[in-house]
Parts: sequence; structure tokens; C-alpha cells
Amino acid sequence: MSRPHFDFERYVNIRSAYSPIWLAGGRVAFLTDITGTPQVWTVDEAGSWPEQLTFFQEKVWALSPSPSGSQLICSRDIGGNERHQLFLVSADGAEVRRLTEDDGAIHHFGGWSHDGRRIAYASNGRNGSDFDIFVLTLADGSSEMVYQGQGNLRVACWSADDSRLLLTDEISSAQQQLQLLNLTDGRLRQLAGGSSPANYMQLRWPVGENIYLLTNQGRDKLCLSRLDAASGQLSVLTDLDYDIDSLAVSADGRQAALCANVDGYSRLMLHQLASGETTAVAGLPDGVIGGLTFSPDGRRLAVDRQSPTDNLNVWQLDLEKPAAHQISRSSLAGIPRSTLVAPELIKYPTFDGLDIPAFFYRPPGVEAPYPVILYVHGGPASQILPDFDPRFQYFLNQGYAILAPNVRGSSGYGKAYMALDDVELRMDSVTDLKHAVAWLHRSGEADPARIGIYGRSYGGFMVLAAVTRYPDLWAAAINVVGIGNWVTFLEKTSSWRRSHREKEYGSLAQDRAFLASISPIHQADRIQAPMLVIHGANDPRVPVAEADQLVASLKERNHPVEYLCYPDEGHKISKLTNRIDSFTKMADFLGRFL
Repeated sequence: MSRPHFDFERYVNIRSAYSPIWLAGGRVAFLTDITGTPQVWTVDEAGSWPEQLTFFQEKVWALSPSPSGSQLICSRDIGGNERHQLFLVSADGAEVRRLTEDDGAIHHFGGWSHDGRRIAYASNGRNGSDFDIFVLTLADGSSEMVYQGQGNLRVACWSADDSRLLLTDEISSAQQQLQLLNLTDGRLRQLAGGSSPANYMQLRWPVGENIYLLTNQGRDKLCLSRLDAASGQLSVLTDLDYDIDSLAVSADGRQAALCANVDGYSRLMLHQLASGETTAVAGLPDGVIGGLTFSPDGRRLAVDRQSPTDNLNVWQLDLEKPAAHQISRSSLAGIPRSTLVAPELIKYPTFDGLDIPAFFYRPPGVEAPYPVILYVHGGPASQILPDFDPRFQYFLNQGYAILAPNVRGSSGYGKAYMALDDVELRMDSVTDLKHAVAWLHRSGEADPARIGIYGRSYGGFMVLAAVTRYPDLWAAAINVVGIGNWVTFLEKTSSWRRSHREKEYGSLAQDRAFLASISPIHQADRIQAPMLVIHGANDPRVPVAEADQLVASLKERNHPVEYLCYPDEGHKISKLTNRIDSFTKMADFLGRFL
């Protein structure tokens, strides 16, 4: 029997459900793209027929429940411009009230007070660059600036007694500082983060003066720690040889749920905060777990879970039995699960002897050598995971193999690995891509004449760098919202992001010549592969001018290039019709050249 083939539209219509929260009456709310655009839906804990709570035309990005579970806050932007506005939604969906009114400003939600009467958030409405801290009283909608900030401030959480706000100063992907804002007198005190870069993430403050968080202060890997708000003393609670990348703490402060990142796969554990006992949580199939959240009574845990052969869904775990069951049922759009492919985790040596981890997907029912797509993730402080990716499954179904490496600079492997591509080391990560191709050649499974490269955002820069530095390796290239000129990117990216990005990439003041020297736009004449360029006109991170100047340069030399620019999208192509259009044209492009 011949293998069934499906078009791209079918794969893009595969649905997902994620970011669960607990509402009153044991109901679980979550985000799902059932309608094509992510909105808030709810089910009961048994997994009843879902009910829709929000009906925006635009994507809902995040949600957070009130302490009583009777309300929630969700955030939404317009056309992908990432100028998030905050909305209050009742648990039954009857009330939807906009709380922030400045469409030109970004509003980062920071948490509910424990009494449920106020919320805190950060906004850059004052000057577009610096984030100030606000407290909004829900009863009358009044908002008060409680701290005029400088830089990239966020509210992490309220203190257990609601008298203070814990703030993070987002200096770079590898460095945050923690500060404590007293709401009575407005005084700010630095709590953690000095001259030595460290991450302080997923902060939780359930009771007393104990703050629980993930940090790599004084160590290579992110670990569960306790920070005393009064003294600033930090105590390490777990000591694993893996990054911990997800954390939840029960409302009574007795236990924590955490996920270890083991080569991209999640290992869910329960940690008793009094005794220090850590145990594995059974019941969930292998995969990637996120969205950890305890039920109000601490007896259950809601998570989202996915794997290469399971699309993203919400699960509930009963911690007393233990037992797990799936409570959302996201459609696979009629695609048989038997046609989905899981990868092999491989490691290949690069130029300096470092082993680079990568996931290699082989197309089912196809004999080697294969045409191969080398996929490069963005970030760069990010990680390609063994999660569910409908793009990958489509390409596999069409007969392509996929190699997805976590080159140096990726997160998930410790602080030292993530720093290996900083500033003047930038191009070492591009050399890692050359050695990925060398591994493909040695494997005998790739057709050397049919290797393409594809990436988005920072991954788009990696694509452009690879096709200019190693032009003879590639038969086709796809650059989605990528950086082609480091100087113009840093000049035109949103002002609030610039200093954050310069910490890793290099600054215009000190590194302009170096940044210009590694900008692919200046070596565009070396490109041999046909190119597809995709961008959103509203992109606040990588301005659309990056795509415009690259396409103009290629067209000037009559180089084969195709350009898709979506006027109603930003850094992510989110709308269903645009996703179908862009992915369908991407498939056609690769079909012609690979």
C-alpha cells in the first residue's frame, strides 16, 4: 500500500492546547488554536466538552488566574506588534474588560496580589524605552505608577503579604538582577545579581520570606533554589547535572514541581520543600512538558505536554495516586498518528572537538540518500526540542530528512555552552553548521547535492551567514524574519530591546566594525542558493527593513529570490490564512530546488 501524502494546509490545521491555569470549581483554562487563532477555553478536570471564554480577532499570548480562580488576566496585541494590552475576563466569560488603554505601549503582566484586589505590571508607555512599574486596582480600574524605571524591568511576583514587589532587571539572556520594591515607601533594594552574570527565573513567593526560583548563580546549570527576601541568602535545593527549565510551587509553599531538561526531553519531579526529598513523577509519556501549575489544594498538577508524534495538549496529574490523564483533545486534522516521525538524538564533532547535539529525522518509507533540510533555531539562547512541529512532519511526509542541531550558544546545556557564541565568537556557531553538513555527508544518508537550510529570527541570520560563508554547501535557503545587517538591526530594533541584545551580540558603540564585518548583507554576492525570504511588516524585533535590503541586493544581481511580506503580522506569522499561505509557498519552493 502506498504511503498517504497530505498537503501543507492539513498539517497547519493540526491544533494545540497549552498554558493551563486553574479556575474556581476545579475547571482548567488554557490557550488553544481550535478556531485558528489562540484564545482562552476551559474544561472541567475530567476533560468535559470545552467552552470558549475569549473571542478576540487577535491572538491571546498569555493568561493568569486570580487567587480565587473567579477571574483571569490575558494579554493580546494587534497584528503581531507585541504591544500587549491586558484584559480582565470572568471565569464564565461573561465579563471581558480592557484594563490598559495605551495602544502604543507594551504592558508586561506581573502578577496578582494575594488578596486578588490588585495586579502589577510593567509598561514602557512613558518613553518607549524604559519600563515603569504600575499597580492597578481592579475595583475602579485606577492605575498608579509605583516606580519610574530605567531599562528592561519586569514584575516577577508580589510578596506573600502584598507589601512588596519582586522585580527583575532583564539585562541580557544570560543575566538578570533581582530588586525588591517596597510599596509603602517606594524604596528599592537589590536582592540578587552582581557583576557575575546569572539567570534568576520563574520566581515564586507563596508564603513568608521564602522565594523559590531557578538560578545558575555560582554554577553552570539552572537549579531549584530558595532566596530569603530579608537577608538575600541563596540556598541551593537541587543539584542535578541538567538545567531545570520549569517550576511550580504549591500555594501552601510545601512542594515544588520541576522539569529537568535531559537533552531536550523533560523529566518531571516533585520536590518536598521541607524535607528536601525529590521523587520522579510517573504517568506522563516521554516528551516535552511545560506550563506546570498546582491546583489550589496542591493535590493535582496541570501541565502541557507534547512529543514529535503527539501534538500539544493539556494533562492533569493526581499526585496522591499517582495518575495522569489528558484533558484536552487537540485535533490531528485527520492525519494518522502512524505517519508521524520521532527523531534520533545524535551528536557530531565540530572544529574544536566540541560535540554538538542534534535531532535527526528520517523520512518514512524512503530510501537514502535523502534530500535534507538543516533547520536552525532562533534565540540564539534557545533550544530545538523533541516537540511537535507540523512543519517538520509535513516535510518528512514529503520525503525530506531533517537535521536540527543545537549549536553552541543554545540554552539547555548550561551557562558555559550558551556563552560560546557571544560577540566575537559569533561565527563559531556558523562553523558548527558546516560540520553538521560534514556529518550528513559521512552518514551516507544525505544527498550532498540536495541539502537546504531554513531558520527564523536569529536562525534566519544563521541561514544568511551559512550561505555567504559556505555557499557551495546549499541547494536552497529559507530566511524567515532574519537579521541580514547587524548595524541596521540594532539601530532600528525596538529601543527597549537594544541594550538587552547588545550584551550578547556586541554594541554599536564598541563593536560596530566587527558587526559590519559579519553582516551577511555585505557578502550577499557570495550566495549561490536560491532564496525564499519571509517577513511580517509589523515586526518590532527584526524590522522588515532587514528583509527589504536583502531582497533588493539579490534582485539587483538577478539572483533567484522570492519574497513574502505580510502586512498584518509581526515577528511571528500567527494568522491561520497567512500560515497556510507562507508554508504552502515554502513547500513549493523547496520542492522546486530540493
